[in-house]
Amino acid sequence: MFRILVKTDSLAIDDQIYPVRYFEVRTLRGGRRYSAELLLGPDDRIILDDDSMTNLEAKTTRLVPATVYSRLLAGRATAA
Repeated sequence: MFRILVKTDSLAIDDQIYPVRYFEVRTLRGGRRYSAELLLGPDDRIILDDDSMTNLEAKTTRLVPATVYSRLLAGRATAA
């Protein structure tokens, strides 16, 4: 199965801007699934998926900031 790039966007969290790429894939039964890939760093990505592009965009704006903040806290906790 091939992913088709549907949309590119960016998400601003504090002073950082993170690029987001949205993909569509056809299922074996002919349905559509959507995924969002957000690049936090060279080897650090967040991938989310949903049945609806609208729901996926809402999920991305809601979950990604919490994920970024939790990774920052974990990094500070291990560095101390």
